[in-house]
Amino acid sequence: METATTKAKMIKTVGIISRPRREDIERVVPPLVKWLQAHGAEVTCDSETSDCFGPLAVRTRKREELPGCTDLLIVLGGDGTLLSAARLAANHNVPILAVNLGGLGFLTTVSQDELYSILEEIFSGKHRVSERVMLEAEILRGGGAVRRQIALNDAVLNKAALARIMDLELRVDGEYVTTYKADGLILSTPTGSTAYSLAAGGPIVYPIVEAFVVTPICPHTLTNRPLVIPDSATIEVDFKAGDDAVFLTLDGQVGIELVRGDHIRVRKATEKLHLVRPAKKTYYQILRNKLKWGER
Repeated sequence: METATTKAKMIKTVGIISRPRREDIERVVPPLVKWLQAHGAEVTCDSETSDCFGPLAVRTRKREELPGCTDLLIVLGGDGTLLSAARLAANHNVPILAVNLGGLGFLTTVSQDELYSILEEIFSGKHRVSERVMLEAEILRGGGAVRRQIALNDAVLNKAALARIMDLELRVDGEYVTTYKADGLILSTPTGSTAYSLAAGGPIVYPIVEAFVVTPICPHTLTNRPLVIPDSATIEVDFKAGDDAVFLTLDGQVGIELVRGDHIRVRKATEKLHLVRPAKKTYYQILRNKLKWGER
């Protein structure tokens, strides 16, 4: 769901999380802190960010503590920085403003040049908040869940060894669908449809469509195409373990080695990401800009 904010929420505390690349932080953060303080906000940075600049009148906390004590979280970096912050913030319903200091950035769509104009929108209540679905992945072992992780983009099953085909049995809401012979399997949210799934041939899904995408990685059978299913469904995957290690990877950042007999269950998480969007920038504009549509 994407909504326009019609009444400004008093922003009393702002947290700043960044990818700690010193030259960017030294240039961006000090004037940002001064702007926020001039507008009456108390500013807190994570320790990695504060280590990159000189003395400023800001509090410092551990990164994982920031979402629980702020009214707005500003994330400076690329999509990877945002993915990490999203998993930390998911339980706190704190809106995130993601500013692109990285490369392509389908999620960090606010440029440095747009930073202060969108902050003006936020402090005046004219911004938009896009509510993004996250997925929950559970590892079941011996009849019980031994690990639960949430992800904004995707959950991926593959082997450590390259170019080794896996047998992956897919069930949706308890019904057998197919057994993929492939290098792996991507289970993606609409937000993650422009990430690994897109590179593997999956469709682009509008962020608020209530769906998951199942995309096989290099399937041995060409008729095994990406599958779009309702996000109300429960997805279950079993695999045949061989000599190679099998991993479940969340958002390309959290990797878990599986053991023979493990069973994977993926469904919509109760947690959601609240992503601040510029009032006048649409998703189609972002796609045209990032993918250079119409330019080649």
